[in-house]
Amino acid sequence: MTEVLTSAQMRAIEDTAFRAGVVTPLELMERAGQAVVAAILAEGLRRGGLPRRALVTCGPGNNGGDGYVVARLLHGLGWQVDVAHFGALDRMSPAAAENFRRWRQVSETSRWDADSLAEQLPGVVVDAVYGIGFRGGWDRPPVLELLDRRSREKGWLRVAVDIASGVDADTGRQGAELAPMDLTVTFHAPKLGHLLLPGAEIAGRLVVADIGLHPENDLWRGDLPPVRRVEQPEAGTLDKATEGHKFRHGHALILCGPAGAGGAARLAARSALRVGAGLVTLVCPPEAVAENAARLDAVMIRAAAELPVLLADRRVTAFCLGLGPGFGVARAASVLAQVLTAPAVVLDADGLTALAEQRDLMPLATPAVLTPHEGEFARLFPDLGERLADGESRVELMREAAARAGATVLLKGAVTVIAEPSGAVWLHAAVGEEGAPWLATAGSGDVLAGLIAGLLARGFAPARAARVAVWLHAEAARRFGPGLIAEDLPDMVPGCLRALGVGAGRRSGAASL
Repeated sequence: MTEVLTSAQMRAIEDTAFRAGVVTPLELMERAGQAVVAAILAEGLRRGGLPRRALVTCGPGNNGGDGYVVARLLHGLGWQVDVAHFGALDRMSPAAAENFRRWRQVSETSRWDADSLAEQLPGVVVDAVYGIGFRGGWDRPPVLELLDRRSREKGWLRVAVDIASGVDADTGRQGAELAPMDLTVTFHAPKLGHLLLPGAEIAGRLVVADIGLHPENDLWRGDLPPVRRVEQPEAGTLDKATEGHKFRHGHALILCGPAGAGGAARLAARSALRVGAGLVTLVCPPEAVAENAARLDAVMIRAAAELPVLLADRRVTAFCLGLGPGFGVARAASVLAQVLTAPAVVLDADGLTALAEQRDLMPLATPAVLTPHEGEFARLFPDLGERLADGESRVELMREAAARAGATVLLKGAVTVIAEPSGAVWLHAAVGEEGAPWLATAGSGDVLAGLIAGLLARGFAPARAARVAVWLHAEAARRFGPGLIAEDLPDMVPGCLRALGVGAGRRSGAASL
């Protein structure tokens, strides 16, 4: 399931299942515990074995009830299991209290302190103190902080049940300083807090377990459009028709800055070509023509005076404005209204700042993708930027931004948030095992803008172009790895496309001749 849920949506799904008789709360808790145990055993195989000793930390809510199921099931498999309870026992839900009772039938529960912990060597630590209902701050018991330190020192496997205790499932914010988990096992679908920072980094490897809640049941849905994860694109969407010619695959215009400041535009132009645009033209001041022509072979170079003619050419299908710091806000502002007559537009860097100075152009009348980082987002939407700095939900703020702009807005970062005017949102978390830290290099954002421009030129809808570009961008960085510079990224794109299977049918057919 690619959908990402709020805690309220998850509760509504569970309540719907309870009312429909699909499952009881006690049965659901048992399934959740089974899923966590299965994930622990699978992780043991992945690691070549685990010590069969576990410490399960349980709280008073349903998350703690899941933890008691985990403890009982591991005990039944012959593991040595200790359980530490935090919180009032008289506050437990009926299902959690029943699983506490079942655990007490096979073993004990203790209240731990630092002395108790010093004697333990569990090997596996299961966190089930707080789940997706957690909000606000947390005066975290010192023994849990000590457990964090010892876990890191000893290399114990740290597993969170549903979400790491102390992480807000709707915002990803942490209510206390938390150490990262090795593994988080959540149920039915990921929650926003698993994909938004810092929760995404705290989660470690995320496993989404099916616990039989019937995802086809839509009775729980509210009025909000869905939030989804950015998924690996399907090969067929990126393939090219055999009978196509270059103009059939789109013509992208990239506007370039003056001589000595064209690197960003050249990166974008090469990226647009690599992702399949049939033709890319770089439009630059006359003094920059020779420089760009010397650096680019497959890209056409035109002087800026030709811009009106190029924009009137119906074969031009996308335009990219404002790349890099050298373009200039004044130059971007002078052509912005013209550019917004193109069939599709990407606005980045100075193009965004120019739009911030001409907000009356919003909502935009042409299909567009805006690609701000947080600073540019705050210039473009000052009130939303303040609320973002105050920690409000990125998802809701991006919905507002896209509606105001009348465009797809892509907020760049380790966790990229993409929103379209309809309110639909996509998240791409390049953290943990999916991390691409090498993208933190000058020019990588220009490559992303070029990928989007190339896909728009090919006829992709703005939000779809943004999603595919973000995935390819991160995948290219992961494939290259350490030492990456922006110039490397366009050349990694063909390998990413081949790995997806783009063009595989024609290659296999040719080989059989």
